[in-house]
Order: sequence, then C-alpha cells, then structure tokens
Amino acid sequence: MAGYGGHNARGTVKPCPGFNAYHDAENLRNSMKGLGTDEDVIIDLLSSRTNCQRQQIIQAFKSAYDQNLIEELKGELGGDFETVVEGLMLTPAKFDAQQLKYAMEGAGTDEHILVEILTTRTNKQILELAEAYQSENAVSLKESLQDENAGDFEKLLLSLLKGKRDESQHVDASLAKVDAQELFAAGEDKWGTDETTFIKVFCRRNFAHLRRVFEEYYQITNKDVEDSIKDEMSGTFQMGMLGLVQYAKSPAGYFASKLYEAMSGAGTDERGLIRIIISRSEVDMMDIKTEFFNLYGKSLFSYIEDDVGGDFRKILLRLCGKDEDE
Repeated sequence: MAGYGGHNARGTVKPCPGFNAYHDAENLRNSMKGLGTDEDVIIDLLSSRTNCQRQQIIQAFKSAYDQNLIEELKGELGGDFETVVEGLMLTPAKFDAQQLKYAMEGAGTDEHILVEILTTRTNKQILELAEAYQSENAVSLKESLQDENAGDFEKLLLSLLKGKRDESQHVDASLAKVDAQELFAAGEDKWGTDETTFIKVFCRRNFAHLRRVFEEYYQITNKDVEDSIKDEMSGTFQMGMLGLVQYAKSPAGYFASKLYEAMSGAGTDERGLIRIIISRSEVDMMDIKTEFFNLYGKSLFSYIEDDVGGDFRKILLRLCGKDEDE
C-alpha cells in the first residue's frame, strides 16, 4: 500500500534503507515496556519510515505480540503527540476518511477541510478514501456530503468525489480557449452565473490545462479568474472554487498558505497542521517548505519550532525535515 503519491522525490519522509519490520516492532514494544515511555524512540522510528513501511510494522507487531500497535501506542501517549502518531499509523485512505468524518461531525461542518482533501487527492486516492469512509462509518461519503452541504457547494463536492479529473499533463491550447470562453459566457457575460459550467471545467480538467485556461480567461476578460469568482460567487461555493484555483496555480503554495493560516493569529489549528504535514510528508513537503519561505520570509521549520512544544513539536519537525541552512 503506497503512501500519498507513492515515493515521491519531493517528500521529506523516504523509505528507510535496510528496513526490518520485526526489528522495528521490537524496538517500539521495548519503548513502551515498564515504567514510562521512551518517546524519542517512537519519534525517531516513525518519522523515518514511510506509510507503507509503518503498515508492515503494524503487521509484524500483531504477529509477534498479538497486539494492535495503534491501540498500544494510543494507550501510552496523549494529546496532540498521540494524534500525530495515530495519523502516521493509519493508511492514507483511513486517515483522510477520519479527517472528513471529523469535518462533518457535531454541530456545523468545517467546509475548508472537505475542499482541501477532495481537491488535492488523486482519483485513485479519492476512490480509496471513499471506500475507507464507507467501511468505517457504515454510510457512504456521498450521503454524508449530501446531508451536510447544500446548493452549488454540494454539487462541487460531489463532482470532486467522482474522481474523474484528467490526470495527464497535456495542455490542449484550443480547448483551453474554448473553456475560457465558456467560463466567460457562464459568468462575466451574463446576468447571474451558470455554476455548472465552472464546476465541470474545474473538476474535470488537469491542473496544467487549467493554468492555461486561467491565462486565456485573463486575455478575454482582463480579469484574474479569482477576481471573477469573488465577484460572482459567494459563501462556501466561492471558498471552494477559490481553493481549487489556488491549488491548480500552485499546489505547494496552496499548502504553504494553509500551514501559515494554521499557525498565525491567536491559537494554533493543531489538527490542520497535523493533517497537512502527515499527508504531504511523502509527496511534496520539500516544495511546500520552499514556497513557505518565499511567501513568509521565514522557514516552516522555525515557524513550527516557535508555535508548538514538547514531543508534538519534535515529531512535526522531524516530518517537516530540516534544511541544510537551518
């Protein structure tokens, strides 16, 4: 079971060479035996194994000790540190399903989380997280999204949930012109906006193609597509469409700004911080760090260092990875 996007060279967490699942299982068990827990062993070990390797450790632990490693770890740890460790041990699909469930449970819905996950996962990941959600919750993700959302925003989420995006890098210049013209006709050019056209183009086209569409759109309207969305759409639908555009323009920039939002202002959004760092650690965390520095003039590493403490800080810093100049 590969992690998010398999082993991407732009991730900060890479497969451990000379990996031995039984050896790791034994080390983890020893770190939890007796009085007190050796958190440093847990931090060192889990932050230097890929999700695929962690799944093998869970199996090795089960066969060696007949115990559920996730439950054992949760029994020993607490607070945000425990949340990170559990997140690292779940498969990516189960982790995403858990985050989506959290976003929709209780009073009110955290629509930002729904947009972030459904916009930024591959078609295969969307299929897998929907399956995980169904098996964990005995209700389909589609039904939950329909129950919790309404109107154009609901249509946008359900369209993303279909996982029908073209995943090539192919840019069709003439189609980009047609798409831009259609977006113009559906929005700026008429009284009221035809949202279905926007949803269709934004949820089906590949991101490289969409960047070209945005350029063509600017040629026609002399307006950035983000400005048109702000003028013509409102509420959660506007937020969702803007998220999609921002991610299409720069995936790393999108996540850098989300991490900044999670840590700036009063209080920290620990859950947001955990969700992004875990889900991008094997994909593009190196690019996110570069963008973070470009946007905010300070490294992500030092931002996390100043914002949180304890073992929670230690494990996030390990997952984020130190740069040579820090």
